Amino acid sequence: MEMEKNVRPESFERITTFEQANAFIEEEVAKVRAQVGDKKVLLALSGGVDSSVVAALLIKAIGKQLVCVHVNHGLMRKNESENVIEIFGKELDANLVYVDATDRFLDLLAGVSDPESKRKIIGKEFIEVFADEARKQEGISFLAQGTIYPDILESIKQAEGKKAVKSHHNVGGLPEDLQFDLVEPIKLLYKDEVRVVGEALGLPHAMVYRQPFPGPGLGVRCLGAITRDRLHALREADAILREEFDHCGLAGKVWQYFVIIPDIKSVGVKDDGRYEGWPAIIRAVNTKDAMTASIEEIPYEILHKITARITSEVEGINRVLYDLTPKPTGTIEWE
Repeated sequence: MEMEKNVRPESFERITTFEQANAFIEEEVAKVRAQVGDKKVLLALSGGVDSSVVAALLIKAIGKQLVCVHVNHGLMRKNESENVIEIFGKELDANLVYVDATDRFLDLLAGVSDPESKRKIIGKEFIEVFADEARKQEGISFLAQGTIYPDILESIKQAEGKKAVKSHHNVGGLPEDLQFDLVEPIKLLYKDEVRVVGEALGLPHAMVYRQPFPGPGLGVRCLGAITRDRLHALREADAILREEFDHCGLAGKVWQYFVIIPDIKSVGVKDDGRYEGWPAIIRAVNTKDAMTASIEEIPYEILHKITARITSEVEGINRVLYDLTPKPTGTIEWE
């Protein structure tokens, strides 16, 4: 019976316009107020579109009764945590708890090179950091999640004994002593509908259309054992790539684009001397379902500009490469 409650009714009208989005927002605000009453709600706010839309909607519904926890694990892209603080802490006046857990995560990851081990460490530690913050809060009765309809469909497949593409836990795996009821206001929406609702709520376009970003963040793009200097170089090179894609109009055409830095060095030349540095590998792909992906053909003029900027502005990088491998045979992420 519970699974049936999560199935999107045939009468549910797709949200494609601001008018439909505003009607949805009004309806969900009323539902949240009825469900929550005068109690408090806790939300893990990553800065991704799903959690950001849930946060904006709940702020509209219950204001300061919502407690947003943003955990900076030190693996975010450049200025992402600062943007979350600016938008939600200042502009939307959210009840925002910012946790800088950079040292906690990077100390645990020191010397760990296996990709799956890194993912498990990051996921487990995130849950523990979030749980620690949850215990500090008083009067929390509800946990809000950015569950969307594709997550529900995957869960239904698993319940029917079918092999799911991947599991969706959101903030799953919390300790048993944290007993919360769930608030999931966008669980019947597809991703494109979530974006329409986000814009109707007044969130910045860049946040609403933020490209997919893996849960472990830059941890799976800093290949091998993560070091702070290589992570810093990765963050700066990635910021240059995103800035240049914005300037030339590619940001709106390419589904996902990012930089990878492997744990290898090659000989280069800088200031007329030998210069050993890492390669920065650019990856830019388009896809409809993430099961297959094609490579975006970036004009050489743009590639040359990105290369010149990265090699001159980012300490430690002496080469820029472009990954031309589609999926299959490659995966979208390297780790």
